[in-house]
Amino acid sequence: MIRLLAFLLLATLSHAATRPNVLFILCDDLRPDALGCYGSKHVKTPNIDRLANEGVRFANTFCTTSLCSPSRASILSGLYAHAHGVTNNFTEYPATLRSFPSVLHDAGYATAYFGKYHMGEENDEPRAGYDTFVTHKGQGKYFDTEWNLNGRKREVIKGYYTTVVTDLAMDWLKQQSADKPWCACIGHKAPHSFYTPEPKYEHVFDDVRVPYPATAFMLDDKPEWIKQRLYTWHGIYGPLFEWRKKFPDDSPAAVKDFENMVHGYWGTVLSVDDSVARVRAWLEETKQLDNTIIVFMGDNGLLEGEDGMVDKRTAHEPSLRIPLIVRAPQLTKEPKVIPQQVLTVDVAPSLLALCGAPALENIHGKSFVKLVQDGDSTWRKSWFYHYNYEKQFPYTPNVRAVRTDGWKFIHYPHGDGSADKHMAELYDLKNDPGETKNLIGKPEMVGKLEELQAELARLMKATGLDDKTDKMPLDEGVKSGLPDAKIR
Repeated sequence: MIRLLAFLLLATLSHAATRPNVLFILCDDLRPDALGCYGSKHVKTPNIDRLANEGVRFANTFCTTSLCSPSRASILSGLYAHAHGVTNNFTEYPATLRSFPSVLHDAGYATAYFGKYHMGEENDEPRAGYDTFVTHKGQGKYFDTEWNLNGRKREVIKGYYTTVVTDLAMDWLKQQSADKPWCACIGHKAPHSFYTPEPKYEHVFDDVRVPYPATAFMLDDKPEWIKQRLYTWHGIYGPLFEWRKKFPDDSPAAVKDFENMVHGYWGTVLSVDDSVARVRAWLEETKQLDNTIIVFMGDNGLLEGEDGMVDKRTAHEPSLRIPLIVRAPQLTKEPKVIPQQVLTVDVAPSLLALCGAPALENIHGKSFVKLVQDGDSTWRKSWFYHYNYEKQFPYTPNVRAVRTDGWKFIHYPHGDGSADKHMAELYDLKNDPGETKNLIGKPEMVGKLEELQAELARLMKATGLDDKTDKMPLDEGVKSGLPDAKIR
C-alpha cells in the first residue's frame, strides 16, 4: 500500500511538472500595426517580435465586439457577447460562468490575474477562479494607480502602470512551486487612452510625421453618421483623448494634435515590450520558458483616423483587427504565420486543449490547435460581428456585420424592427482591403449582397441570436457635441 501511494504521488508530481504553464498577456486597444512583427515602420518591439518569430503569429485575428468588456468576456469564455451577457463596459463577468482560468484552477493550476480587468467598472474585489486577483477600479492611471491587493488592502503604488503590473506579476511568479503548474494573466492598461508614455519614451517619435489617413477624406459613399462623427469625441476633429485642447478644429494645422496623439499611443507600446522582455528573461533563468504557453494579444482594435474616426466600436477593419501571438513548443516547434480568420472566442478552447484540461461546453469558439499543427479544412470562412448602441457614446449606432475571407457587409438595424435608418456598407476586401469603395448601391452587387445577408442571418441564428432574440436598445441617432462621460 505504501509503495502504491508513493507511486501515485510521484505520478501526480510528474504530471504537474509536465503540464504547461500559461502566461496570458492582454493589451487594451492594441492595433496590430503598432508592433514590428505586424509591419510597423516606426514602433520597435523586438521582444514581442521574438515571441512571434519563435511561435505562431495569427495574421487575421478579430474581435467579435469591438468594446473592452464584451471582448474580454469573449476571450475568457469562448462565447459571443449576447451569450455571456457582458454587452457593455459596465457589466460584470457572471460569477457562475466558466472561463479558461477557472477551468485550469479546478484542474490543479495556481491562477492569478494582475492588472486591468475591466468587467464591473467600480468593482476591484477578487473574482472567482483566481487564487490571487490584483486589480483596480475603472481604467486605472498610467502613474500611481490605487490597487486592490487580492482583497487584503488598497494601496497606491507609485510608478508607471506597465512597470508596476509587471512587478506584481513577477512577485507572484517567484513564489510558485515547481510541483504545480500556474496560469498568470497580465492585463496591461497600455495602449488605452489617455495615452501617456513613460518619460524615457516621451520623445522617441518626435521626428515622425503622422498625417490624417487618406480615408479620413473619402466619405462620399459612407453613411451619414460617419460624417457626423468627425467633430465629436470619436472623430478626428474632436478632442483626441485630450491631445487637442481647443476643439473641434478642422484646420490644416490641427493635424499636429493628431500626430501627437499617435506618438503617445506608440510610446506606451514600447513599455509593454519592456515588460515582455522582463518576464521572458525570468522564464529563461528558471528554465520554464519551453514549458510555458505564452499568449500575447489585444482585446479589440482601434481606429486612428480611418474614415475620419478614432476609438473603436464599428465593424471597419481597424476596429476589428487584433494581434494574436502564441509561443508554445506544445503547439509548434517552428515559426508559423496563420492566415485564416481567428476570433477572440477561439482563445479559451485553444488554451485548454494545449493544457490537456477539460473543454468548455456549448461555446462558439473553436480550438486552433489542429489548424496550426496540421491544417483544418473545416475552419471558418465567415463570421459575424455585433455591437449595441450606447447612450453614453451616441456616435455609433447598432452594428451587425458579416465578414468572409473576401467580403464584408455591414448594416445598422434601428432596434425596433423597423427599416434601417442608416446606409449599409459592402466591401470587396480582396481588391479593396482599405474599404475605400462602398459597393452597396451597385446593381451588379445585388446577388453578392443577398448572399451575405443570408450568411449573416445563418451565423447569427447558429449562436442563438435571430430576429426574435436580437433585442437591441433603440438607436437614437448620432448626436452632435461632446459627451460628459469619460471615454471607455
